[in-house]
Amino acid sequence: MARFIISSFVALAIAALAYKVRSLSKTGALSAAVLGILILGLGGLSWGGILLSFFISASALSNRFKQEKSSLNAYAAKGSQRDAGQVLANGAVAGIFVLLHSLLANLLPDSPILPALWVGFAASFAGANADTWATELGWLNRRDPVLIGNFARVPKGTSGGVSLVGTLASLAGAAFVAGVAILTQIVEWAPQISKPMGRVFLFITVGGLVGSLVDSALGASLQVIYYCPQCKQQTEKSPHHSCGAQTVYQRGIPWLNNDWVNAACTLTAGFVGMLLNLFF
Repeated sequence: MARFIISSFVALAIAALAYKVRSLSKTGALSAAVLGILILGLGGLSWGGILLSFFISASALSNRFKQEKSSLNAYAAKGSQRDAGQVLANGAVAGIFVLLHSLLANLLPDSPILPALWVGFAASFAGANADTWATELGWLNRRDPVLIGNFARVPKGTSGGVSLVGTLASLAGAAFVAGVAILTQIVEWAPQISKPMGRVFLFITVGGLVGSLVDSALGASLQVIYYCPQCKQQTEKSPHHSCGAQTVYQRGIPWLNNDWVNAACTLTAGFVGMLLNLFF
């Protein structure tokens, strides 16, 4: 009970601060508070530290380059202020991992699935961080990105566009979360894993990178994209573009918006990290 009380206070305080600095909308702050209470309450410092490593670094980058990336806002469905959909897309999979770990810890205390679930949890946030860092830093690439799949040049900010700087940023974002996860192992906050820490670091990083590549692949192929006839450009925005004109459907699965693509990224990253830990 004491852990949940403390977790609730910490999660609410962080969510309120994020709302105050406009990193989260009202719905985003509420969702983040619930997710934080769940992860901190059930998992403790290690799980909460991994959550914060993603949230703080991603929010810091989003706010740092907000002005420089303002020209790309006409494409993205949402701005840098995350709403409930974005929070859940990035954190719901991690919440499932911590719930499963909490349930199975009492039923199967010696099962190898328990450390694998912790690695999967960390990898899911590594995927979210990899995708965010690639988005926030990829625009620094001097040349326009290429669309994953056919390698055609596309404008910066286009879903599915990849570049050297963006890919390196994605790798760095995944490795950052993996590094924090390993640090929690070293100070013995996390569920202890018998495998070498260098190998676990690799599992989490690879999981995160693979998740971000799946995100790009879906963005280039199946994600719904609209077209603004007034601005004559593609966009994720619907039903209206930034200019106020009504957008029209151009391609992709109608329900597969950027939030679902991000959820697929974290789900892929988590499962890849978990499976790597189980079999290698």
